[in-house]
Amino acid sequence: MIRDQETFNILLDTIARFVRERLVPIENEVAETDRIPDDIVAEMKALGLFGLCIPEEYGGMGLTMEEEVFATFEIGRTSPAFRSVYATNNGIGGQGIVIDGTAAQKAHYLPRLASGEIIGSFALTEPDAGSDAGSLRARAVRDGDHYVLNGTKRYITNAPEASIYTVMARTDPTQRGAGGISAFVVERGAPGLSLGHIDKKMGQKGAHTCDVIFENCRIPASALIGGREGVGFKTAMKVLDKGRINIAATCVGVSQRMLDDALRYALERQQFGKPIAEFQLVQAMLADSKTEIYAARSMVIDAARRRDEGYDVSTEAACAKLFASEACGRIADRAVQIFGGAGYLAEYGIERFYRDVRLFRIFEGTSQIQQLVIARNMIREFAG
Repeated sequence: MIRDQETFNILLDTIARFVRERLVPIENEVAETDRIPDDIVAEMKALGLFGLCIPEEYGGMGLTMEEEVFATFEIGRTSPAFRSVYATNNGIGGQGIVIDGTAAQKAHYLPRLASGEIIGSFALTEPDAGSDAGSLRARAVRDGDHYVLNGTKRYITNAPEASIYTVMARTDPTQRGAGGISAFVVERGAPGLSLGHIDKKMGQKGAHTCDVIFENCRIPASALIGGREGVGFKTAMKVLDKGRINIAATCVGVSQRMLDDALRYALERQQFGKPIAEFQLVQAMLADSKTEIYAARSMVIDAARRRDEGYDVSTEAACAKLFASEACGRIADRAVQIFGGAGYLAEYGIERFYRDVRLFRIFEGTSQIQQLVIARNMIREFAG
């Protein structure tokens, strides 16, 4: 749902100009230094990017899901690392509080997340619990007016910079599945919380991950999201449904950027006395990429609209994330192929995108997990 098209178009134009004039020119710098400059982060805060999806009463823009994906299409036209800086505040690092937080939790954290004063992070994955999130081992034991947390979280996006962590931990050891899991907001500096070394990754330089370690970490009982034990896994799944649509939208934006670059190169690169864009086999790669972007874009918009209308979009979110991320990988491969030998060189940038987009098929649910979600929902609906 787009509430005011004219006002929203101004926002999209502003984001597109920021991407084109400020982010694209420093993509190589960020990749080489593994750091996004402070002045760029400050501009993101000034533009309101940290609060795009946080409700207006807490200082955010309160974008609907449909508005969010259109904004993400524009943001996606540059290195994915830029998105990661603020995306956790709007997504997995902040939405648990937005969706299920108490009034006090919302009032305390959401205005600071919206302004970018603090960075949020989502701590679900563990060394032995990733796709099987219900098997996580992190424990939270009630001790008077506190909980004591123990466990290690792995591959946590923005953990090195985060001020708060949405942590999933088991509060009921008698339940081995998802029912015994609760969600907590843990602040940086809590006694017993420490961070591992920043991970060295294949791509997405400038977006950092690391382990988050809890060793008898004491947190107040008020940190329990929603004030209820045993519903943390449900909170996580609500957050991930929204996040999967956002990742799919990011894939659409990045795919369009890669296709634009490949088309430009194909029109400039001469072989046998004419641009390679005139060769039918190159045209086939361009056409297949365009078709997949159109399909992915349509799926993302449809899923977003359904979520805005209040429908359960678990299946649609998984479908969109699965298709868009897999298509993005194919488009990246074709783009490198169109660039030929130049595509294998760092100076042209397309090899960086090739590495960057590989992550989309893994995080917030692998492609295989999306397939399981889709199939299980189909079976359940048929039986129901």
